[in-house]
Amino acid sequence: MRIHLARLARVLAVLGVLPVLAACENSATAYMVNGKDHALILVREQKFFWDSDLKQAVIASRLPKCQKRVSIHPGSTTLVEMRVYEAGDRLWALQQGPYWYLASTDVCRVQDWANPDGKPPGSWVGSFVLKDGAPAFVAAPANQD
Repeated sequence: MRIHLARLARVLAVLGVLPVLAACENSATAYMVNGKDHALILVREQKFFWDSDLKQAVIASRLPKCQKRVSIHPGSTTLVEMRVYEAGDRLWALQQGPYWYLASTDVCRVQDWANPDGKPPGSWVGSFVLKDGAPAFVAAPANQD
């Protein structure tokens, strides 16, 4: 009888922790540049449900040549839109709130960018946004200005 009660207590403890773990976000969503081997990927990780900031990273990937994950400024538990702009050959400008980044899939590098005039360097490709409750990349409309 004691063995059954101990086992039941362990099962209940595990079940009690599941809602806490479910509140954490661990997601990755990609802007596929040119097929599955060429992409910019936004990764968001929340270790504990009580953390108000999430660790974020961008992965610049062009396989088999290179792939690199670079940490960027932390995000909030509600995804702030990250806009993606063309900035050159295998180069993109990313804007999330006040932060700008340059991401190169030529050398697989991501870095902060001061962007002194605050204007996008090229056409808008799309955005990493919250769609149906989950992070997703949504392409810009074809008839954009």
